[in-house]
Amino acid sequence: MLLPKTGKLFWVVMHVCQRCVSLLLSRPLSAAGQHQRSHLILLQHSTRQPPVHRLSQGHSRETWRHFTDHQAGSPDVSNKTDLAQKEVVPFNSDVHRISSQVSLSDSQSIDLDVAVRASPLQEISEEEAVQIQVPSALPPESSTLRPYVDKSETLSKLVQLGVNLWELEQRPNVGSMLVRLDFHADVAPRLLFLKDLGVEESKLGRLLTKNPFILTESLDNLEARVSYLKSNKFSKQSVAVMVTKAPYLLNFSVERLDNRLGFFQKQLGLSAEKTRDVVTRLPKLLCGSLEPIKENLKVCELEFGFRGNEMQHIVTTVPKVLIANKRKLTQIFDFIHNTMDVPHSLIAKFPQVLNAKFLRIRERHLFLEYLGRAQYQPSQPNYISLDRLVFLPDDVFCSEVALATLEDFERFQKTL
Repeated sequence: MLLPKTGKLFWVVMHVCQRCVSLLLSRPLSAAGQHQRSHLILLQHSTRQPPVHRLSQGHSRETWRHFTDHQAGSPDVSNKTDLAQKEVVPFNSDVHRISSQVSLSDSQSIDLDVAVRASPLQEISEEEAVQIQVPSALPPESSTLRPYVDKSETLSKLVQLGVNLWELEQRPNVGSMLVRLDFHADVAPRLLFLKDLGVEESKLGRLLTKNPFILTESLDNLEARVSYLKSNKFSKQSVAVMVTKAPYLLNFSVERLDNRLGFFQKQLGLSAEKTRDVVTRLPKLLCGSLEPIKENLKVCELEFGFRGNEMQHIVTTVPKVLIANKRKLTQIFDFIHNTMDVPHSLIAKFPQVLNAKFLRIRERHLFLEYLGRAQYQPSQPNYISLDRLVFLPDDVFCSEVALATLEDFERFQKTL
């Protein structure tokens, strides 16, 4: 009874091996390998024979004769035996040979979609390391903007416009702000806005050096502030001049600009036209603090004794009086009014003298006094006006006012 079982086992092995070979020839290498491993396990389990009882030699021969007679009488068994003799391949020899051939042919026909990437932990030679090209990047940290200029389009364009980067990098957080700006998205639109406003291209560098923060202002806010100034009858040319003189002007809100204009018009009693003229000539009045301005107004009215109409004339003629240094302003007024004996009316008539240099006023007055020509009363002969005293060049002052030579004046200056 054991031999028929062995015949079935042989038939199973034949079919398993034939199927493995066909799959190896038809499937990709990876799938064939997996199928081969699964059938190897199957073969290992199927080839485990149950324990066989030993038979005597005579009984074995009789049983084998009975089996061969049965095989001859059964056509199915004979066909299966012939098929097995023709198609069965020994597992340990030819299957490995065929599988190796299949793996070689399949590896040549495999289409790799993605190139195999090297592991980041894989060691490379020095020659390969030298050939690696690393894209240039901005320095992670620097105390100056110099290393960034060649690598930042924004900084290189600003240098071409005439922006003083050395001055900007001295200010806290300005350098890091400029490095983060994108030229096409942040800088270019605001440069075009300023140019359309009327700011000269040659003055853009100075404007941005004084106020780089305008590059971070919203275009909508900038346009709203310009529209407000134009609505108060400031011409486009006036706005351009104001922005050039006071680069921070457009950084202030519309509410602040409106409050400042209202303050000067009410405090000084000026008309809207004169207020516009004063602000256009000195737009810093809209940007700085109001405390120094209020202090100078009190000094001129209470300490100096100027009346309201005289103050209006002084401010509309020399707006810088409002933001002048209080100590300097007091020193000049005291010398002109008390030492030179010039009345308030003449000082208000020539208010430019309040903005002159104290040393020049003192030297020229003392030289005229030394020559006996210090006469500042219009009703008296040899009258010398304050503007001729202060604003003429030295050679003209000596020849026309002092009636002396320039060398005499220089020698006198050395005695002071």
